[in-house]
Amino acid sequence: MNHRHTLAVLRSAHDRGQRGAVLIISLIVLVVMLISAAALMRSFDISLTTAGNLAFKRDLAQQSEQAAETILARFRAGGALIGAAAREANSPALNYSATVLPSNPQGIPNTLLANDATFTGAWTGADINAGQGITLRYVVDRMCATAGTGSETPDNCSVADASLQPGGSASEWQRAERASVGGARGAVAQPVVYRLTIRATGPRNTQSFFQSTFSCCDS
Repeated sequence: MNHRHTLAVLRSAHDRGQRGAVLIISLIVLVVMLISAAALMRSFDISLTTAGNLAFKRDLAQQSEQAAETILARFRAGGALIGAAAREANSPALNYSATVLPSNPQGIPNTLLANDATFTGAWTGADINAGQGITLRYVVDRMCATAGTGSETPDNCSVADASLQPGGSASEWQRAERASVGGARGAVAQPVVYRLTIRATGPRNTQSFFQSTFSCCDS
């Protein structure tokens, strides 16, 4: 009788030990699953945030490209900056500088990094309201050391290869721009390089900068 009772007590203790071990293992598995679920949710949130940021930046880029087309129209036929005389002088109302603007190491003009009061004190061209809380501020600077009449020269300005000018081959461009006196061969006019920089400010006060260089012009 005592032997059977002893076996029963041992078996009961063993069963309790097994149930205790199973409980501990279950708790450990549950903790691991909770940690995994939390990590998965965090990863999902980060992915959504990243996707949202990419979409937002893409929208800023598209808005800046549309604004650039409006600004570049000033350098085309009928535009306010067509003709060398118009481009050789500063035009604060158009946010245009006839000389290269001081820039930071990344090539962004310092004037676009200044506060609102400093910027509007130098430039009177209005910011472009692109809607959806997006504001575009811009400047165009001519890559020349000095301004003034006759300043669009290769010695004073950065110039593009005349062969890149639209309207035909390099020889055709040279023939069209060649100054001929008594049949003598004249100098080839080379298009001057300009820089357009746009600062896009989003609804969360986030900022992105977009920059493009182009050569100009026909006259």
